[in-house]
Amino acid sequence: MTVRESAPTRGAAGPAPRPGGRGTATSGRGTVTRLLPAPLRVLVLGVLLVVVLAPVLYMLFASVSSDLSVAEGAFLPTSLDLGNYLRIWSTVELGRGLVNSLLVAGAVAAVCAFVALGSAYVLVRYAFRGRLAILRGLLALQSIPGTLMLLPVFVLFASAAQLLGVPVIGTRWALFVTYLTFALPFSTWVMVTYLRGLPPELDEAARVDGASAWQVLTRVILPLSWPGLVVAGIFALLLGWNDVLFASVLTNPDSRTAAVALQVFGATQEGGAIPVYGQMMAAALVCAAPVVVLYLVFQRYLISGLTAGGVK
Repeated sequence: MTVRESAPTRGAAGPAPRPGGRGTATSGRGTVTRLLPAPLRVLVLGVLLVVVLAPVLYMLFASVSSDLSVAEGAFLPTSLDLGNYLRIWSTVELGRGLVNSLLVAGAVAAVCAFVALGSAYVLVRYAFRGRLAILRGLLALQSIPGTLMLLPVFVLFASAAQLLGVPVIGTRWALFVTYLTFALPFSTWVMVTYLRGLPPELDEAARVDGASAWQVLTRVILPLSWPGLVVAGIFALLLGWNDVLFASVLTNPDSRTAAVALQVFGATQEGGAIPVYGQMMAAALVCAAPVVVLYLVFQRYLISGLTAGGVK
C-alpha cells in the first residue's frame, strides 16, 4: 500500500523561502546583502578606523604634550600640558581668525543655499530657451581649477577698487564674493537634483489654491528642501573655512581667516630650535572642532540630502 503525499493547496501558508546565499540578512524593510563575511568585514572596518583615527589621535595627544616630547617622536604624552589650549589665543591670534572665518563662511553658506534654491527652482520647474545651456555651464565651471582663477580675481578686485574708490582687497567682502562665486555652481546642482525628486503636483495644488510663484517657493518648496539646503550650505561653508589660497592673497592681518592664521603661525615656527608643536596641534583641533560639530548636528539631513534623487 502506497501513501501519496497530497500536494499543498494553492494559497496555503507554507514556510517562506529563505533568502539564499551567504551574507544575506532580513530586516523589517527588506533583505540586506553583505558583500563580505563577518570576520573580513570586521578586519576591513578596523583598518579603516586606524587609518582615519590615527592622525586625529596623534593631534590630540600632541596637543596635550610638551614640545620636547613631540619633537622626540613620542606618540603618547608623557605629561599632560593643557596650557597649549590657553596659549594659542595669544600666540596664534586664533580668536580673530575664527571670528573672520565664521562671519565669511557662515554668510556664504546661508546666501549660497537660498540663492541656489531659487535658481534650481527656476531651472527645474520652468522650461525656457537656454535652460540646458545654463545647466551644462554650471557643470563646466566645476572643472576649472581655482588656482587658475587667483590672478584674474585679484586683478578684477584691484580694478574695481580703483574704479569705485572703495578698498576691496583686504576686506571680508572680497572673500565673500569670491567664495560665493565658486560655491554657487555646485550648490545649484545639488538643489537641482533634490528638487527633481519633489513631485510637481505640489506646485499645481498650491496654484489651484491661489498661491503665486513666490508663495509656492517659500511656503511649499522651502519647507521640503531643508536636507538639500543643508548639504549645499555645508559644502559652501567648507569651501570658505578650508581655503588658504584666496584668503592669503585677499586678506590683511585684520581680515585674516583661521586657516591663514594657522599657515602663518606654522611658517613662523620653521627654522626654530624646537617648534611649538603642542600649540600648533591644539590650534588645528580648535579650528576643526566647529566643522565636526556641524557634521554631527546635521548628519541626518546630510544623508537624506546627498541620496535625494538616487531612486526614482
